[in-house]
Amino acid sequence: MNRRDFIQFAGMGAGAMMLPTIPVSGRPIAPEALLAPGLDVALKKRLADAALNAAKSKGATYTDIRIGRYLNQYVITREDKVQNIVNTESYGVGVRVIADGCWGFAAVVDAKSEAQTALAAEEAVAIAKANAKLMKEPVKLAPQKGYGEVSWKAPIQKNAFEVPIQEKVDLLLGVNSAAMKNGANFVNSVLFMVNEQKYFASSDGSYIDQDIHRIWPVFNVTSIDPKSGKFETRQSLSAPMGMGYEYLQVNPKDKVAGVTSRYSKGYDMLEDVTAAAQQTRQKLTAKSVEAGKYDLILDPSHLWLTIHESVGHPLELDRVLGYEANFAGTSFATLDKWQSKNFNYGSKLVNLFADKTQAGSLGAVGWDDEGVRTKRWDLVKDGTLVNYQAIRDQVHIIGENESQGCCYADSWGSVQFQRMANVSLAPGKEPLSVDDMIKDVEKGIYIIGDGSFSIDQQRYNFQFGGQLYYEIKDGKIAGMLKDVAYQSNTQEFWNSCVKVCDERDYRLGGSFFDGKGQPSQSSAVSHGSSTSRFNGVNVINTARKI
Repeated sequence: MNRRDFIQFAGMGAGAMMLPTIPVSGRPIAPEALLAPGLDVALKKRLADAALNAAKSKGATYTDIRIGRYLNQYVITREDKVQNIVNTESYGVGVRVIADGCWGFAAVVDAKSEAQTALAAEEAVAIAKANAKLMKEPVKLAPQKGYGEVSWKAPIQKNAFEVPIQEKVDLLLGVNSAAMKNGANFVNSVLFMVNEQKYFASSDGSYIDQDIHRIWPVFNVTSIDPKSGKFETRQSLSAPMGMGYEYLQVNPKDKVAGVTSRYSKGYDMLEDVTAAAQQTRQKLTAKSVEAGKYDLILDPSHLWLTIHESVGHPLELDRVLGYEANFAGTSFATLDKWQSKNFNYGSKLVNLFADKTQAGSLGAVGWDDEGVRTKRWDLVKDGTLVNYQAIRDQVHIIGENESQGCCYADSWGSVQFQRMANVSLAPGKEPLSVDDMIKDVEKGIYIIGDGSFSIDQQRYNFQFGGQLYYEIKDGKIAGMLKDVAYQSNTQEFWNSCVKVCDERDYRLGGSFFDGKGQPSQSSAVSHGSSTSRFNGVNVINTARKI
């Protein structure tokens, strides 16, 4: 490794310390290389056919091959300085087969010859045959039609990699400057941009070329009380999105009296950081909450994480079956509850669905990593558990004939497995604004932004915090609170849902880095909702007594 590469890798680690969940991978490349074309589709098809033919000749009854090029760019700043700019690329090929009724997988980095992909396929077959000696039952794979040669591209308006670095730096330093001018003592800001170029082929007859884009603008503001030394923070209320740079270019028509409309599809980072700096100063003198029962008004910027942990994870079928017990537990939502056809997950207002097609979501793709066309399906209907999230070798367990299209790997070198789809709470059917929802609350708290969380190994008992808390008294906002967290269990919580705002308030939250599996993989997933009300939830005071 030369000096330039060493410095860049070292800087990647330093920058990632600000956001420790960001995985650092791939080799460093020049910024212009992010726009260089990948392999020609015709060449990718030849590489795929070589693997498919080699696997079949060695006895595979099913084969799929994924050719992946993964591009990342970080722009990392603090106060008035650029801490790092990082560009990475990862390219390789992964081959998965079924032989003697068992899965086998092999991968090779930088594979650009048919001989390399064929060798990987032969290795995958050998692994499958060795593993088969320990199997009790053969893999039962749901049928899947071949789609021939097809493609899907994220409907972005502006490729973030085409935007000059200087423009991105100017944006972030402008964000930092606005925070400092409005009372912040410290501020970090980051732009993280992703482009996944994924090619899939299978012995079912599919050749699928996909181009996926994601973007995540994020900051963290800190204000300190000089007398006490205590500090308060707020992170950005942005959601990572499956969009291009247009996400950061708010249309003036979306401005209402100088304030970004809550219904805008764009994100005004400058406006948010100005508010964040002011709010952290207010948090320093906010009243500490009194523990007790409250009606909670939960903003989508907060509720997405509660959905993720209490719905998305427990309704992954591999958790239900106990396959995922070694990483964050299994699930309380066992098969017998689904089989009863009347298990009460929430109130009649609670309709939770999975959807891999939502425009702008992190999980939006045309096909999953098994070549299954993505779709939307219900998980909880009118409060009743009706389905799970499952893939080709699982769906027979729940009596279905086709996969739901939620099988993914986080890179060409990882084997694909069952992952969470975009899981969301459907908006209410009747017109209802946030003000309408608040006006009849006698004792409540309005929570904005995600914070700390804890949930048990069955994804049942939990505790969640947020970023901003506002006391509600007799139908009006009465001031800011702090030291707030609420405790409940999944069934009790969702049954306390009494109101959901309509689709005008529907917004996405989400995470670039949903961890799962051994070895761990990270997946990008969104969760949508409208602002929702939950009555009689237990709130605790989280202040540390010194």
